[in-house]
Amino acid sequence: MTNQATQPENPHVGTAKVVSDGGSHVAKQGSVYRSGVSAQSVGSTMLWLGMISLPAGRRTSAHRHEGHETALLMTAGLEIEIWSGAKLERCETVRSGDYLFIPAGVPHVAVNRSPENAEFLGARNDPAANESVVLMPELDDIVP
Repeated sequence: MTNQATQPENPHVGTAKVVSDGGSHVAKQGSVYRSGVSAQSVGSTMLWLGMISLPAGRRTSAHRHEGHETALLMTAGLEIEIWSGAKLERCETVRSGDYLFIPAGVPHVAVNRSPENAEFLGARNDPAANESVVLMPELDDIVP
């Protein structure tokens, strides 16, 4: 019988952990997330790392991430538009091989007008698989 009092609360403390498939889900803003490293998969307390997809011809809803920064590397696809700013007034094109940084609290919309799915390697300083997203429907009609 194992003495539970001597076991660490997080079974991954002090060891490395390989995650082969962290599962996927559609985030409430509309992109598809495949978690690798998260609080749920390995007990991470400060980091989320995974893959994010934006299907061909799709866009996210206007949203912001409260309290965490996001870093992305576009790994596949032609290009997407990233609209950002208080009134989504800035539009930049992100292409395969480009890095993208989204500061905490910045409203944004990602648009994939191409015929190919866009794929990203993403990291953020919120370890939850379901991140803290605030939808901003009042901005959705700004982006054509």
